[in-house]
Amino acid sequence: MIEADVSVIIPVGPGAPHWKRCVRSLQRLEPAGGQIVVVLDGPSASADEQTALARELGADVLALERRMGPAAARNRGAELATGKLLFFLDSDVEVPPDLIATLVERFAAQPRDVAAVIGSYDDAPGDPDFLSQYRNLLHHWVHQTSRAEASTFWSGCGAVRRNAFDQVQGFDESYADPSIEDIELGGRLRRAGHAIRLEPTLQVSHLKRWTLGNLVYTDLFRRAVPWTEQMLRGEGLLNDLNVKHRDRLSVVAAGLLPLTLVCTLLVPDQRWPLFAFAVVCLLMMVGLNRGFFRFLLGSRGLGFALRSVPLYWLYLVICGLGFVIGSWRLLTRPARSRTS
Repeated sequence: MIEADVSVIIPVGPGAPHWKRCVRSLQRLEPAGGQIVVVLDGPSASADEQTALARELGADVLALERRMGPAAARNRGAELATGKLLFFLDSDVEVPPDLIATLVERFAAQPRDVAAVIGSYDDAPGDPDFLSQYRNLLHHWVHQTSRAEASTFWSGCGAVRRNAFDQVQGFDESYADPSIEDIELGGRLRRAGHAIRLEPTLQVSHLKRWTLGNLVYTDLFRRAVPWTEQMLRGEGLLNDLNVKHRDRLSVVAAGLLPLTLVCTLLVPDQRWPLFAFAVVCLLMMVGLNRGFFRFLLGSRGLGFALRSVPLYWLYLVICGLGFVIGSWRLLTRPARSRTS
């Protein structure tokens, strides 16, 4: 029975402005799932309201005495879970009514070596702001066009078999802030011989409002830098998600673009050849990612797609800068701690 097999686990941090909308969508689940575990990650002014909303779901609620971060909160939730499938969701998503049914159906169709299934954000982000729409649509596109044999786990909407989760000892609690704790878990699952499947039909709507500062900081220091360190520590450079070969070439083109434009000022007698090369870099960046821009054109129109070009350039520069910083940090770290 579905009710006996799935435990939905949701960490809720201080504030959690979208928690109410998340709860309302969970109330519309059909079937509802057997167990919902809500972990309040530390005390906050909104803790009573968060608890009351969780009680409306009939959830098992665990309030942590201090903030421990989403990795530890998910682990504590897993300790309370009774299901054979641990289904992790974030508190800033809305879920479709058939989410549990879709999850169980997709898992039932998998070979026995598939220990985890992940989904993606949908193409209808909850916040109308342009930057938020763009950032969430980028995530949607990356997941929708990546390999079915996934190389990482994703805790925004991802389920893992309880026995496999316990075997690798859950999330690494050294990640005190939202970062790549789910990617790191996926790496350990794969090294333990478990397969991870990306199912494009398993989708949730992201409600988060992005700002430019938050986007740059998150993508650089909480994603690109630690992910680079993890890959170089032993994972190797993946050819999946946003580190495909095409993406690496795009990063090179994006990095050369401003350098070439600066050179047009430093070397005036070569200004026009250098400017022409800069145009080539721009066209190369757009051409390599024409699928994404076609997607934006079809779903949001020409104006949206054109406004997204500089943001995508920024995203690629952040990826490149993250690789440089991550590599430097790994190389300059004491040898004993490089493998830790």
